[in-house]
Amino acid sequence: MNYVIITPARNEGPHLQKTIDSVVAQTLPPQKWIVVNDGSTDNTRQIIEEAARQHSWIQAVHRFDRGFRQQGGGVIEAFYDGFHLLGDEPWHYLVKLDGDLSFAPDFFAACLARFDADPKLGIGGGTICGEVNGILVEESQGDPPFHVRGATKIYRRSCWQAVGGLLQAPGWDTLDEVKANMLGWKTCSFPELKLLHHRYTGNADGVWKNWVKNGRANYIVGYHPLFMFCKCARRLFERPYGVVAAGLWYGYVTGYLSRIPRVQEPEVIRYLRRQQLRRLLLRPSIWADK
Repeated sequence: MNYVIITPARNEGPHLQKTIDSVVAQTLPPQKWIVVNDGSTDNTRQIIEEAARQHSWIQAVHRFDRGFRQQGGGVIEAFYDGFHLLGDEPWHYLVKLDGDLSFAPDFFAACLARFDADPKLGIGGGTICGEVNGILVEESQGDPPFHVRGATKIYRRSCWQAVGGLLQAPGWDTLDEVKANMLGWKTCSFPELKLLHHRYTGNADGVWKNWVKNGRANYIVGYHPLFMFCKCARRLFERPYGVVAAGLWYGYVTGYLSRIPRVQEPEVIRYLRRQQLRRLLLRPSIWADK
């Protein structure tokens, strides 16, 4: 059950050492860990270099500073800079791991045990949590059961090959799961395996920009307009009230108005929309309740 990790990291100086300490402490260590410094302007570079000096299985990669944080696609560009360095490296599982997480020493051993127990499990990962009064609380409790947060994704090699890798645009962390399910794989998070997120999702971009990005991602992967409308209506009652729904709808609608390219896989969009309409009609779908 060997696995490799790729971590894109931009300006993660305050938190990256916690992630390094967590990975180094694993009872089942990775075969290789490639940490990609995505043009950081803080001390991220130095932290990665020091870790690579101490551990031969950690490899540092440095990208130029593009001058801004590129939402959605930027992290996958950095990810692929690391992925291409794997070359012919033999691996059974590929992990995309963010650089602002910490987790238990048996985290990866427990995750891979779940893959080993279910040959149809193609994509999995832990549950991203924040700390509230000393208790780990799941960050996003409205995610569909097939979704695995982009911060902690584990891909079985055969599933990775089947879905053809990742889209280099917002929505990449939904499209991969939709394609996997369409092809007969299972995808899910493991609720009992928790990771502590040291920077709440969306904080890097701000609340409004984060939800606009999510709406744009929904447009890019082909969400059905009726499903999107219902999603936004339900989100009206989430804090900050109105902002979440408005950001999602704005990002989605301006995708149409700006004629931003969508996923060029019509069979995937058809499958996705069928599942969404089945959900609206309360029929079995990948959106079924947990």
